[in-house]
Amino acid sequence: MTRIGRLKRRAEFLAAARANRKWVAPGLVLQARANDVAASDAISIRLGFTASRKVGNAVARNRARRRLKAAAAEVLRETVVTEVATDLVLIARPATAARDYAALKEDFRRGLRKLGVALPIQAAS
Repeated sequence: MTRIGRLKRRAEFLAAARANRKWVAPGLVLQARANDVAASDAISIRLGFTASRKVGNAVARNRARRRLKAAAAEVLRETVVTEVATDLVLIARPATAARDYAALKEDFRRGLRKLGVALPIQAAS
């Protein structure tokens, strides 16, 4: 079972950006990086969420982050992680808050596949 943690420090977000593994979709930008969590640690994926002022005012940024969190939680429940220790940063775009929720989940799903981080449960069997 995949354990999910959170990225909280700025240095962790910057390290994910430096890894140069990025997928850009209309609803989000996904950055991935192999993390340095010990293999014995129970956390295998760490997620970080961010939204810049380009997204809008504080209400719009918070709404976009909440939608990203919900979409990530649903998608990760139905996927098999191929990289054991991974940091993922989801960056909101101006269209994130208004984008159809199913399309937002598909953006995240496609990004995970393109970056080689996860596979759908059906494909992994």
